[in-house]
Amino acid sequence: MREFLYIGNTARVIFGCRTISKLADEIRRLGASRALILSTPFQRNDAEALAQKLGALAAGVFTRATMHTPVEVTMEAISVYDKLEADCIVSFGGGSTIGLGKAIAYRNDAPQLVVATTYAGSEVTPILGQTENGIKTTVRAPSILPETVIYDPELTYNLPIAMSVTSGLNAMAHAVEGLYAQDRNPIASIMALEGIGALHKALPAIVANPQDTAARAHALYGSWLCGAILGTVGMALHHKLCHTLGGSFDLPHAETHAILLPHTIAYTEAAVPDLLAPVAEILGARRAGTGLYDFALGIGAPMRLRDLGVTAQDLDTAAEMAMSNPYWNPRPLEPAAIRDLLQKAWKGERPSS
Repeated sequence: MREFLYIGNTARVIFGCRTISKLADEIRRLGASRALILSTPFQRNDAEALAQKLGALAAGVFTRATMHTPVEVTMEAISVYDKLEADCIVSFGGGSTIGLGKAIAYRNDAPQLVVATTYAGSEVTPILGQTENGIKTTVRAPSILPETVIYDPELTYNLPIAMSVTSGLNAMAHAVEGLYAQDRNPIASIMALEGIGALHKALPAIVANPQDTAARAHALYGSWLCGAILGTVGMALHHKLCHTLGGSFDLPHAETHAILLPHTIAYTEAAVPDLLAPVAEILGARRAGTGLYDFALGIGAPMRLRDLGVTAQDLDTAAEMAMSNPYWNPRPLEPAAIRDLLQKAWKGERPSS
């Protein structure tokens, strides 16, 4: 067995149906009494309803969370936090809202509670991705990790199928890259494969029946495990390309992950087929990259970057940006091969096996 270092994150996780009812007690457990509730504009009604249920424990709501966590939105939210004399944050929603909560806490060390309603997975990581002047960067710090995460499967029953699919594939990307991370370890790998397996089982069932309660629970469980990998080991080429495209071209986060995943994994798989063989086995495929492509296609995921508004000319810029300050990757980044990878993802072609 190879040498390894394992450092676990210490978020308090509460999982189960109707666990949203424990939120008030969790706020008090942190010694807080005035929570600023965050959401996207899309989930404003849910955030306001949650504030009503919390009563005096809710200081107010801020509903302008947006993807890629723009710094200017963060500063606006901090101003509201200070004005309302809030003493903790409740992030209700998915990656955009969770990212905003992290960005606030990174700056003022506010205690964070997350009520996760998608499969983003970022709620259990001490990592913040934020965008300023069109450039997305990541930072890691203890204050970024939420103190408490509530996973209530009932809150995901009405998550649209399309969002369920892309969010789930986004979560799977964290786990797949964790299997070949430079600092990988056996504990993280066990969690990664468990998470991938749970989402592989759950997503087709959700597509067939969005009200499948068991599938919703499995998907949320899988997303938690996959998110834990993102916070435990380093990421590689896939996340670098997603950050480059998402931050620079303002692409939707989960959809970008879903489209790129088969292609980035096929690229890296050429160097580490043994480390990705368990993924291929879960997918019932010969190779992980093509297996992920077929799986995504079968559950109706978006398959082409051009459908997100990316132009053929944008690909050259994206390839050049990906080569600058590259993440470590088992297969070194080769400019021509990266450009070809992006071309296939732009057209929606099946990666080479």
